[in-house]
Formats: sequence, structure tokens, C-alpha cells
Amino acid sequence: MTTLPPGPAEPPVIQTMRWLLRPISFLESCRRRFGDVFSVRFLGFQTPLVMISDPEAIQALYTAREHGLPSGRTLALQPILGSRSVLLLEGSEHLARRRLMLPPFHGERMRAYESIVAEAVARDVESWPTGSPFALHPHMQAVTLEVIVRAVFGVTDPGRRQELTGRLGRLLEASASAGLQFGVLLSRRLGGPDPLERLRTLLREIHALLAAEIADRRADPREDILSMLVAARFEDGEPMDGGEVRDQLMTLLVAGHETTATGLAWTFDLLLRHPRVLERVIAAVDAGDEAYVRAVVSESLRLRPVVPLAGRRLSTELRVDGHVLPPGTDVTPAIWLAHTRADRYPEPYAFRPERFLENAPSTYAWIPFGGGVRRCLGAAFAEMEMRIALGEILRRRSLQPASPVAERVARRNVTFSPSNGTRVIAAVRAPSAAADAPRATEPAGAGVD
Repeated sequence: MTTLPPGPAEPPVIQTMRWLLRPISFLESCRRRFGDVFSVRFLGFQTPLVMISDPEAIQALYTAREHGLPSGRTLALQPILGSRSVLLLEGSEHLARRRLMLPPFHGERMRAYESIVAEAVARDVESWPTGSPFALHPHMQAVTLEVIVRAVFGVTDPGRRQELTGRLGRLLEASASAGLQFGVLLSRRLGGPDPLERLRTLLREIHALLAAEIADRRADPREDILSMLVAARFEDGEPMDGGEVRDQLMTLLVAGHETTATGLAWTFDLLLRHPRVLERVIAAVDAGDEAYVRAVVSESLRLRPVVPLAGRRLSTELRVDGHVLPPGTDVTPAIWLAHTRADRYPEPYAFRPERFLENAPSTYAWIPFGGGVRRCLGAAFAEMEMRIALGEILRRRSLQPASPVAERVARRNVTFSPSNGTRVIAAVRAPSAAADAPRATEPAGAGVD
């Protein structure tokens, strides 16, 4: 009989609540008690989930292509993304669609979308209040949604864009709560009404709008990502049908909207509590120094990973820290723990973008986008979007934190989000003036729980 690594002894319902309400505290507690590998039990799942954080173990997990998706991956996602989503498919079906979808998100194609991001951010910044506190996160959500509707979906008709944006915003907000996750888990365990049922009418309306866009692109291709998906062909020469293209659009929406908006909100929370870093990144933006801006984005995603887990179900055994995990075991990197290892990141809780200019971490020590053949398709797009947004905002506004206390983690669907939305106070920045640096009040590692 195989014995999995030890883990917390609390009942699954208690572990689930700790994970949903105090995830960082839960992870840190497990690391202190059990080390780099441990098992947890969550409500609604029949078998334990093994969490790992050693980069070599993560590499072994991610580079074995034969591993599948863990139990429950489709639980709350499939009704929203659709059954043909690249996120939910496995094996050859997944790889075939990944090959089709990668080209629009790499290389010089990214440059074509920079102006869309810059315009969306600049327009939103002009709506910000000056001199009074407001939450930055909702503004970043509005920006990233506009970017997806324009650059990915390619919607140009103002009326249809407004209609689609409104419905997509309602869907994303309704599906974001930790309460919905808990309700889905309970319904799976105990039966009863489907918590996602109330979203189905909204989804049908969105699907109808997307079907019209897909038909338009088949008749008249443009320079957007939807046109590239419509034109893409499998190895046998066949295209994706309309329903599948729709599922991939919904996947790009869910995977690319909340994650990028949340990454930006966390980045500003970190910057505003580290005045020397803020001063340097403003100077870099003014000088057109992309390297330091990229380093800020990378360090922010290290210290505040937006997606906490990206697991696999083993198809062959995996050896981790003296344990032999058998086929069928669900295993995931605990991304926060992997990113805060003192042996890979000196002063692991310090916000130091310079570490990405000096000795960049190994591939599997920095995994905000997952890894292997299931690494996020839109990783390059997300990093570009964050870099352009940072520059546009810092050129136009001086910011200071509205609270002396660093943001704590709240759960929004599968993401770690700032609990109060990163509340800031903005002032118009004169084009030739350096931004006034706020005073740091709390170290980066504090308050994240």
C-alpha cells in the first residue's frame, strides 16, 4: 500500500475553509510542519492533493507530457469555458489546439497589440479621481476586458462592443467569488441545485454575440486574434468549427482578464510601499528602459502569484523528496511556496526587481504561468500588457497608497486578489516632473494573508 506524504490532520471541510479564506497562512503552516512536499484534503474530492515546491520536482512534473489534468479541473470551469476549451482538453487533442493557438501570442505579433493596450489605459486613467482614494483593481479589470474585446475578439462595432463588454463583465464578476467555488464543491459532495445555473442565460446571450463575430471574421478577416483562430488549420487541413472557436475565445477571456488585472493591482500595491523601487521604475519609464520595467513585472508575479496552483494527475510514478507518488495521484506546485524559497531567492519576501536583472531564476523556480506543455498560452501577452500599462500609468499619474497597511489576499475564483482592490490616491503628473515617492510603511512579506 502506497503512503502519500503527510499533511494537516483537520477534516476536509476545515482544510477547504482555511484554503479559501487564509491561503497563504495555510501554505506557510504546511511548509513549516511538513517541508517541501505535503498532502491536503479538500471538500468534494475523494483523494488527497499533493503539493510540492522544489524546482527540480516541479520540472520532473511539468516535463512529463503524459500526465493529465487533476481531479476537479473541469468542475466550475467547463460550464463557462465550454467542453472544447484548450484548458480542459488532454493528450493529443490538447496539443493540437495548443499548436494552433500559440502563433498569435508570440514574437513581433505582440507589438501590434501594444497601441491597443496603451489607448485603453490612457483613456481609463483620465477617468480617475484626483486627491481622493479609489480602488485600482476595478480599473485594471475594465482595461484588460477592453483589450480582450478589441485585440482578441476584434469587435469594432461600438454597439456590439458595448453589449458584449457589459455581458462579459457581469459573467466575470458573477463567477469570481470564493462563495461560488464553495457552493460548487458542496453541490458536488451533497447534491442539490447547480450554483452555476443562474449564469446559463447570460452565457447563451454571450455565445450568440460571439457567434456573430465569428461569422463576420470568416467572411472578412482582420488583424485580431479571432481572425487568426478562424484561419488556423489542424494537420489534416480542417479548421475549428464555430463552437470550438467560441470555447477558445471564452478560455482566452477567463485566463487573460482577471489574471492580468490582478497582477497589475498587486504590482502597484508593492511599488507604492517601496519608494526606491517606485522612483527607479518611474525613471526607467521616462528613459524608455524596458529591462527594469520587465524586472518589476517579474518580481511582482514572483511575490504575488495570481494563480496559486497548476497541477497534474500522474500517469507514471513521480519521486519527490524521498516519496514515491504512484500513478493517479493529483500533484501541484504550490506556486507561492516555490517563489519564496530562501535557497533560490535570498531575502525571499523582499521586493527586489534587481534579482531579475542579475541572476534570473531557473525556469522552474519562477512559474506564475505554470509550465511544460500546459504553460499559459497568453504569458507573453500578459507580460506585455502589464509592462505597457505600468508605463502609461506612471507617465500620467503620481500615486500614493490610501492605506498604511499592505493588501491581504482575497479569493476571486481561482486567483489570489488584493482584498481591498489596491486603494490609491492619484495626482496628475506633470510631464517633466518626477513622481513624488510615497513612504514605505510595511515590508513586502507582511500582510499578504
